[in-house]
Amino acid sequence: MRTLRNLRILFAMLLLLLAAGTIGFHFIEGWTWFDGLYMVVTTFTTIGYGEVHPLSQAGRIFNIFLILLGVGNVFLIIGALTQSVLEFEFNQVFGRRKMEREISRLTGHYIICGAGRVGRSVARELARKPVPFVIIESDPEKAAKFAEEGWLIIVGDATKEHALRDARIEHAAGLVAASTTDAINTYIVLTARGLKKDLKIIARASEDDAEKHLKTAGADSVVSPYNFAGYRIAHSFLRPNVLDFIEIAMLQNQELGLEIEEIPIGAQSQFANKTVRDSHIRQKLDVIVLAIKHSDQPMRFNPKSDDMIYVGDQIVVMGQPGRLRQLEQMAKT
Repeated sequence: MRTLRNLRILFAMLLLLLAAGTIGFHFIEGWTWFDGLYMVVTTFTTIGYGEVHPLSQAGRIFNIFLILLGVGNVFLIIGALTQSVLEFEFNQVFGRRKMEREISRLTGHYIICGAGRVGRSVARELARKPVPFVIIESDPEKAAKFAEEGWLIIVGDATKEHALRDARIEHAAGLVAASTTDAINTYIVLTARGLKKDLKIIARASEDDAEKHLKTAGADSVVSPYNFAGYRIAHSFLRPNVLDFIEIAMLQNQELGLEIEEIPIGAQSQFANKTVRDSHIRQKLDVIVLAIKHSDQPMRFNPKSDDMIYVGDQIVVMGQPGRLRQLEQMAKT
């Protein structure tokens, strides 16, 4: 950015000197505007064709200052352009190496296969959390665009084993097959499941009958953006308040300032082995406990005050984002 700003200043100075030189030769020597401009251009570029017309004493003195300022300005522009190219190449090479080092250290991360609309939405939500993730995208131009956002991205074909291994699938917590076609997503799921049996895989489906094929290939769950869009539209008419609540659960609600979050209970948590009442989550943080998921039991919605919270449980809570971050920290220690 600094180099670009310097280039703008230098080019503005060059145009100013071109104008000043043309005007100077016109009034000092009485040349035409074109002859004056031609003389300035040949002077600045150090071509050395000679003077357009013989110069007077005043014209030569004027030309000396024009040479010193103009030629110096041109050399500065050449230097700034060279620096800009070198910086670009430096950033490309070392930026790529830095990204490769960061990817090589990933663990417990998520792999997003495809940077289309669905993949980008997943990436934004994971980045907002934030949790580590890497994107595999076959289109280099699209990959470069999202790399500018600071996201880790691999240019490659997610249906190939080497691309998934480059994304450290052996150490990943989950994978999203978000390509635009069901056939490619099926191949991605098959390849990923073959590389890691216990990986949580979620796949995007466009067609209704693609769900069974994706699940047969190894997907844990399948999401259809079109079905979900239809659901939202219909319920905007039929149950608008229910839909508002669901949107609070899925997205941060800007008007109410509420989120719904799933928080694990750690071994050292002050809430472990206590009842909902004794945990004082509502009293301390003004956070509502909506559900408790014990590791070996179905999820218990709207838990009673004497329901227990154990180590390893997941509690589903609703509250203000800041309070939820507080609760998350307290649940770990």
